[in-house]
Amino acid sequence: MTTSASGIADDVEGVRCVPSEHNGVGALVLAGSSGRVDTARARVLAGAGVVAESIRWFGGRGQHEGPWEIALELFLDRVELLRRECDRVIVLGTSFGAEAALLTGALSDHVDAVVAFAPSDVVWAGVTPEGRVTSHWSHHGRPLPFVPFDETWEPDDDPPAYVDLYRRSFLTFPEAASDAAIPVEGIRRLVLVAGGDDRVWPAVEHAERIRARRAAHGLETTVLSDPEAGHRTVLPGEPVVAAGMSMQRGGTERADRRLGGEAWSAIEDLLR
Repeated sequence: MTTSASGIADDVEGVRCVPSEHNGVGALVLAGSSGRVDTARARVLAGAGVVAESIRWFGGRGQHEGPWEIALELFLDRVELLRRECDRVIVLGTSFGAEAALLTGALSDHVDAVVAFAPSDVVWAGVTPEGRVTSHWSHHGRPLPFVPFDETWEPDDDPPAYVDLYRRSFLTFPEAASDAAIPVEGIRRLVLVAGGDDRVWPAVEHAERIRARRAAHGLETTVLSDPEAGHRTVLPGEPVVAAGMSMQRGGTERADRRLGGEAWSAIEDLLR
């Protein structure tokens, strides 16, 4: 199967990968804290018959410089447009992009499934260039509730591992964490992919809290994990991404690819 890639629209930077034989599924792919366009993952999905889009969600023309108060309407609008030409739509996101994917799936009736890599069960803080602490996301022009950071935390290593910062912040601000919980019970089908050696944030703990919240509503959740995998899962056919902020991400290429193989099997189930 061959695919073709093109841009999205004049006002949205991104890529759209179209398969030669469409299986009726559309996908929105969201990268993490880089905000980058994840062309490689979109191409992998298109190779399986999916019309796959990936968009830049910050750092582009007319966008915020960093991940703070990003309007969820950006993702909701893309999902609505995909649904106009596809029978089903899935949203895949990684790290901060997993936050966006989970929120989009919870808010949109057009999302049939979400795949969250290195997920979070809560909305986290974003910091503006002026140092103002606010939410990663906004909806209808209002910032969503968020968990702030414990400012007493200091890294022990260089480059830093932030996993303890996120763990400590969650425990330090329990009321904020409760208010900032993502309403994952609004998602139809959900696959969570979490590395046990994730050193960016405690993705497995986040995934287990998501599973428990959904179970309380009678909903099943697929949780895939590998104790040796880190923050960046690698799907079959994807290159290893080495760019981004200087930090510890954990894992090994072998383990990250092993978890990616499991994740791809779950994605193929969603595509059937």
